[in-house]
Amino acid sequence: MIGFPVVGIGCSAGGLEALKNFFTCVPDKSGLAFIVVQHLAPTSTHISILADILRNHTRMDVLEAAEGLQLLPNHVYIAPPRQNVFLKDGRLRLSVEESAGLRLPIDLFFQKLAQGLRERAVGIVLSGMGSDGAQGLQSIREAGGLCLAQEPATAGFDSMPLAAIASGCVQIIAPPERLPALLIHYLKYAMKKTESPSVIVLDSQEYYRKIIALLLEHCHADFSHYKINTLTRRIERRIAVHKMDNIAEYASYLGANPQELVLLHKELLIGVTNFFRDPEIWQCLRDDAFPTLFSRYPNGRKLRAWVVGCSSGEEAYSLVISYKEASRALNLDDKFSLQVYATDLDPEAILRARKGIFSNKIKSDISPDYLARYFVEEGGEYRIKKEIRDCIVFATQNVISDPPFTKLDLLSCRNLLIYFDAKLQKRLLLLFHYALNQNGILMLGNAESIGQLSQLFFPIKNKIRLLGRLNQASASSELIFPSKSLEKNNMSVTPAFSKEAALTESIGPQIDSLIQQNYAPAAVLVNAEGDIIYISGRTGSYLEPAAGKVNINIHAMARPGLREALTGAVKRALQNPLPIQIKGVPIEDGNGHKVVNVTIHALQAPEALRGQVLIVFHDVVQNKSPRRKGGVVSRDEHQQLERDLQQARESLQAMHEEMRCSMEELKSANEELQSMNEELQSTNEELTTSKEEMQSMNEELQTVNAELQSKMDDLSEARNDLMNLLNSTEIATIFLDGGLKVRRFTSHVTTLFKLIQSDIGRPLSDIANNLDYPELSQDAYGVIRTLVFKDKLIRATDDQWYRARIMPYRTQENVIDGIVITFTNISEIRALEKNF
Repeated sequence: MIGFPVVGIGCSAGGLEALKNFFTCVPDKSGLAFIVVQHLAPTSTHISILADILRNHTRMDVLEAAEGLQLLPNHVYIAPPRQNVFLKDGRLRLSVEESAGLRLPIDLFFQKLAQGLRERAVGIVLSGMGSDGAQGLQSIREAGGLCLAQEPATAGFDSMPLAAIASGCVQIIAPPERLPALLIHYLKYAMKKTESPSVIVLDSQEYYRKIIALLLEHCHADFSHYKINTLTRRIERRIAVHKMDNIAEYASYLGANPQELVLLHKELLIGVTNFFRDPEIWQCLRDDAFPTLFSRYPNGRKLRAWVVGCSSGEEAYSLVISYKEASRALNLDDKFSLQVYATDLDPEAILRARKGIFSNKIKSDISPDYLARYFVEEGGEYRIKKEIRDCIVFATQNVISDPPFTKLDLLSCRNLLIYFDAKLQKRLLLLFHYALNQNGILMLGNAESIGQLSQLFFPIKNKIRLLGRLNQASASSELIFPSKSLEKNNMSVTPAFSKEAALTESIGPQIDSLIQQNYAPAAVLVNAEGDIIYISGRTGSYLEPAAGKVNINIHAMARPGLREALTGAVKRALQNPLPIQIKGVPIEDGNGHKVVNVTIHALQAPEALRGQVLIVFHDVVQNKSPRRKGGVVSRDEHQQLERDLQQARESLQAMHEEMRCSMEELKSANEELQSMNEELQSTNEELTTSKEEMQSMNEELQTVNAELQSKMDDLSEARNDLMNLLNSTEIATIFLDGGLKVRRFTSHVTTLFKLIQSDIGRPLSDIANNLDYPELSQDAYGVIRTLVFKDKLIRATDDQWYRARIMPYRTQENVIDGIVITFTNISEIRALEKNF
């Protein structure tokens, strides 16, 4: 185990000057080991003198990397050309590049570095052409390491630094001469933090809660359920980048700098992904899961899938490509279609995903066949084809607080749950179980599991995180539906490592105290969307559960009369600092009619209740005075009618505003549809041509298929004839290959050899027999060598006599491919001979 950080440096064109400037500023006793990997052509015959050059710019030992060389701190190692470098057991290992495709030695080295060193891995990308190193930095970032890049303006060739920065995982960007100081300061701070992490957490809870609350307020993201180590480590990275001494200073800095909140938010959103990550799960999905799914719907159907945490879209596109491959292999394209909903919390990642454009580094993840079939090369980049893009709807969504997609056939949530605490993991797995259809498929990352929820899912294949849904109705009792409620807000300001009770538990006393001080009647607390958070008093006269799926929204539960009065009133209350009163609201409560006054108050205090709405109900005592004769309306009735009319006007105005917003959204959607229609029209001609070509190819395939089927029928018939012939002769026959391994045998031979069907492929000498024939193998090899038949009388242990005949096995091309041994029972003939 290496106990010190290892710094991998990748560079190419223009990298020499950057390396000299970098190592000139590195202290000779930094405690770090440096490994330099250059991106050179695989056919290069260049003999590197980089080590000799760098020795003039550093006091550290500069060595050529060699097989088995011990890695030491305060040393610089130069990777040789045309060889890949990786670490194993603290030593350098070299491997010759054998791939004839795209060669990305920096990416490969960074990936190996991340796997071996995790948080102690550091990756730096300097000047160079292309994008080598960007993908490897993502692996380092995911492992918890540090990623740096040269300031592009100072690079001789800025393609590699720009690609690294565009990956979104670079934490420090600076000129080469400034990178060493920033790197050492960061590592020094990080090492200090790891010495006593528990003390730091306990002393800093208040500041962590403040940071989480700021993130929730400004970025609308709740990180309270992030794992402790992940949360603290990534916050401390930003502290180290800013050269601050403690978290209190950083929390104050965050409060005054919204831009830093955005950067911290990006730091916490781990967007590391690539095409067909963990290839074995995609192979299982293509070869096993999808065919099983197809078989459940013989008449075909539209399949629904949800990719949670899709990042920049690689996972979603991989899913559609796997589906296309599976349906194409089974000729089911015309029966099935796939609709994928891909969501992520990061809107920038969603924008990149929607474009469907990727750098040429994806060549290392995608086979040439897939690239040709599903991508279009455009100016050194690859654009996903329209047939794949049209299967996916990308959207920004928070899986913790937003409603889930339902009635799904497949749900992919890979490498997201590992960052959440156990409580949230269980909650989300229950939600996924609810969202999936019976026998739906759940995809998880290799490091994720279903924990104690084995009653909800079963493994489709061992050691593959591909799970099938079990129909377990009892799971619904533990299910918590996402809701932007006060519970979420309170959890967001109390991190998972806090030992204090959740603030939700103190809502009851606060609300009771507030109502007792200001009101006496029944009341409910709702959030801005109308979700009911807390109920005080008897509200049965005003609220009732709606039929169907459980919905605890005030607008759904309000009784007739009250529902219309509340429409738009909650929104108006949120915009008004003073309470809003609605008087004389008639309600049908099941026992007749009653009149109630409603007070709606948007709360500003206490802090925990800010932004919530308190709705209080006051019953009105009605004077049951008789209606005047002649149909004349009383003054009270007249006032009531005026109030009803005013409420109707306000409700109508609120509905009008909502309709206007909807119309604007529909107009923008219509414009997008028109542009899509133009694109569809332009591609329709191409599709028509492709259809004609496909039809001709299909006809040809059908002809070939018919010929093959006929040939298979003939072969099957011939095989049946042969087996019946051999069995009818009652001659024990065994077929061996050139190595005397069992190839086939008749049923009669089992009386002589202890053969079963699973023995096919085993050497004949390993099979027990009851023959007095120890030289059988020797005679068999002799026949193979001389091609001369061998006849011999053999006695069995049961005193039966057999004539053994060994002859060469000839193929149709007259090639000797083994031997055939027959055993004919001649016991009766021997007995007759003996009598005479």
